[in-house]
Amino acid sequence: MLQAKQELLAALAAGLDALSPGAGEKAVFELPKAAAHGDLASTAAMQLAKPLKRNPRQVAEALRDSLLATPAFARWVDAVEIAGPGFLNIRLKPAAKQQVVREVLASAGAFGTQPSNGQRILVEFVSANPTGPLHVGHGRQAALGDALCNLYETQGWTVWREFYYNDAGVQIETLARSTQLRAKGVKPGDAGWPEAAYNGDYIQDIADDFLAKKTVKADDREFTASGNVEDLDGIRQFAVAYLRREQDLDLRSFAVRFDNYFLESSLYTSGKVDETVQRLKAAGKTYEQDGALWLKSTDYGDDKDRVMRKSDGGYTYFVPDVAYHVTKWERGFTKVVNIQGTDHHGTIARVRAGLQAAGVGIPQGYPDYLLHTMVRVMRGGEEVKISKRAGSYVTLRDLVEWTSKDAVRFFLVSRKADTEYTFDIDLAIAKNNDNPVYYVQYAHARICSVLAAWGGDAARLADADLSSLEHPAALNLMVQVARYPEVLSAAAADFAPHDITFYLRDLAAAYHSYYDSERILVEDEKLKAARLALVAACAQVLHNGLAVLGVSAPHKM
Repeated sequence: MLQAKQELLAALAAGLDALSPGAGEKAVFELPKAAAHGDLASTAAMQLAKPLKRNPRQVAEALRDSLLATPAFARWVDAVEIAGPGFLNIRLKPAAKQQVVREVLASAGAFGTQPSNGQRILVEFVSANPTGPLHVGHGRQAALGDALCNLYETQGWTVWREFYYNDAGVQIETLARSTQLRAKGVKPGDAGWPEAAYNGDYIQDIADDFLAKKTVKADDREFTASGNVEDLDGIRQFAVAYLRREQDLDLRSFAVRFDNYFLESSLYTSGKVDETVQRLKAAGKTYEQDGALWLKSTDYGDDKDRVMRKSDGGYTYFVPDVAYHVTKWERGFTKVVNIQGTDHHGTIARVRAGLQAAGVGIPQGYPDYLLHTMVRVMRGGEEVKISKRAGSYVTLRDLVEWTSKDAVRFFLVSRKADTEYTFDIDLAIAKNNDNPVYYVQYAHARICSVLAAWGGDAARLADADLSSLEHPAALNLMVQVARYPEVLSAAAADFAPHDITFYLRDLAAAYHSYYDSERILVEDEKLKAARLALVAACAQVLHNGLAVLGVSAPHKM
């Protein structure tokens, strides 16, 4: 079907050029609003009517006649109908739809992917400070970020996954002092326990291992504890390494990996922060006022100028952010996406303003942002707000242990990122069609069961005669399968991995409907091979789509 659509699109472009030179560059097919209207649609006639000073239906009639005279339309199209003010609704022949089965079986895991485009993209996500366990908000970032990276890989990009964290500052100091107090036997509720201290049980775990002089190793560091409760710097380094290891373990269990861990402290030790400030000053984009250094961010659309260096000499938090993004640009990443919580919305304008003012060639709108809301967790009809381990919130590890990696992955990307989301534990473990991940995985497992019952050589299905696949349910299933490449492309362009979850549910529904409409393992070998080829192609696309989300495609359930 992909080949058929390409040939039809080329014919449409030629037809438009014949009516109005240059119009063919904008040739595109749309999906009809209702399946009863056909398989493809075009609004080109209405768009051309005004510049041609003709009635849009007359333009549509002329375009239809020229299209029907082309070899591509003669081969692949049953009818071209004119609707409304000039819509062209195109009905494909069964052969055009059947073609996608061969395309999927030939491409297998590569179906829907694009060849390398030679471009690189950096996606920064999770970026949790090492002060506690990963919470469900970090889990949403991990699921969104990894799925978006996988999406871009399907579109031919070379993807770099980066984790940025603050390894200094007030929060790290609070972590160190909280651990020190626990090591000294002081606990939450005791006299002398600070209000701002971290209260989770994990602090006691860190203190116990520090006293035991253990060695902890994370992906980016290793540290051995001295066991000396007065060694605050050692406690700080041990606690950071300990929590980095915990984060690594959580992310590995969630099947998320990173290519690089970037430390905020390195921006200071390497001189990148000072270098960025000097660039801004040299460009005339700063001024002194009230003992502070200000950035003229209103020159770049911000609602007010922003303080860069406070009167006490310390930099505000957006300054290292600007320096960090300069390093991304200098490392050759002309496309960058940051996945952050919606509470970071206010920083976007000032970071972009700083990057424009730095004068290093960074274009407007750099970087791109995908902002997400937090997640509410429900269990037994009631909201779950705290974890004994974390002390004040539900952790990613809790969510995975209560349900599964697959359920958490699928659920956390199943809604648009910036919409509120409620994670229903009871639904996530339910084994019924109301559970979306179960529904999709069951469709894959059901097909695998059919193929196993057949027991033949799957390679033979590539040569099956597909002409018998004309039942409406079979044709609908092929149309759904054929949508996959375009769904991938649109989801990547829109930063919308949730579109993949909706697509997979539609595809699973089309399969279940087909399974209920036609028996697959029939006596007629030719007919059986055609139907097996169709469902095998469906299973392959289900597998491919679930892989983009980081979700398994089980053979049995």
